[in-house]
Amino acid sequence: MTNLVQPESAITIPVIDLSDSFSSSLALRSEVAAKIRKACCETGFFYVSNHGVPEEAIDSAAALSRRFFGQPDAAKLPLLGQGGYGYEPPRLQIIDETAPPDLKEGFMMSASETPMAQYVSWPEDMPEFREGLESYDRHMRQLGCHIMRCIALSLDLPEDYFDEGFSRPTSSVRVLHYAPRPRDSVANQIGAGAHTDWGAITILHQDEIGGLEVQTTDGAWVAATPIAGTFVVNLGDMIRRWTNDRYSSTMHRVLPPEGDRHRYSIATFFNPYDQYEVACVPTCRIEGDEPRYPPCTVGEHIQEMMRKTYEKSR
Repeated sequence: MTNLVQPESAITIPVIDLSDSFSSSLALRSEVAAKIRKACCETGFFYVSNHGVPEEAIDSAAALSRRFFGQPDAAKLPLLGQGGYGYEPPRLQIIDETAPPDLKEGFMMSASETPMAQYVSWPEDMPEFREGLESYDRHMRQLGCHIMRCIALSLDLPEDYFDEGFSRPTSSVRVLHYAPRPRDSVANQIGAGAHTDWGAITILHQDEIGGLEVQTTDGAWVAATPIAGTFVVNLGDMIRRWTNDRYSSTMHRVLPPEGDRHRYSIATFFNPYDQYEVACVPTCRIEGDEPRYPPCTVGEHIQEMMRKTYEKSR
């Protein structure tokens, strides 16, 4: 069992309607960007509605995820990849270094044109699984590029400021399964330990079960209650580097579902290409002061974080 503090209401996580962000009117796009700016400064988390991703693409990926995880371990374990790619059994990763290994199981893919694709082993007897996730990934790349344009506008930058970095995005889609808490779990062992994400933005589809919680600046935990028709977007540590800590990457965690229920989610980690340099943007620099973070490449940052979290569980 666990002694974790119960979460508060989810009212502090805003829902942002993206409809006007697709408008030809700069004034309307700027109004959406202002809402995103407020969320980025205050919580680092927000929901997006009217995002343009077809429901059938989401439903298909979710159904395929359930089918994949419903297979016996003997069918999944041969798909174990490297660096978190391919299949990940429960208790392989430690995200929170102060806690036991995470209880979640997952499968992470990257598009065939990315360097990480070589680490992904796909189930040969379930070709529709690959087809469905690759289709979902294409939709999420479009949405990710659009959200990054909104974020650029929110920072008083040209909307295409980040376009070059995302011309070859290294997005990864990770389907996740959170089973009921096993009897042999130990204190403070949860679905995914408290952590910040490492990259630019994460776009999350969650089912109706819930379990995602976000930590506020005063240390309280807020439930990111599932809202139909939305994605949850959160900022990663890369955004902090870009904005000199003006925008936040926020601690979050996932609790195991209660009773005999199972939780499923799909996380898209949306990042620039590996060699892209991440440095403080001009609108977040104070003249005469050095940026808080030195420039680094995307690949250097992500690989170091991956190595740390998986080595801790061995």
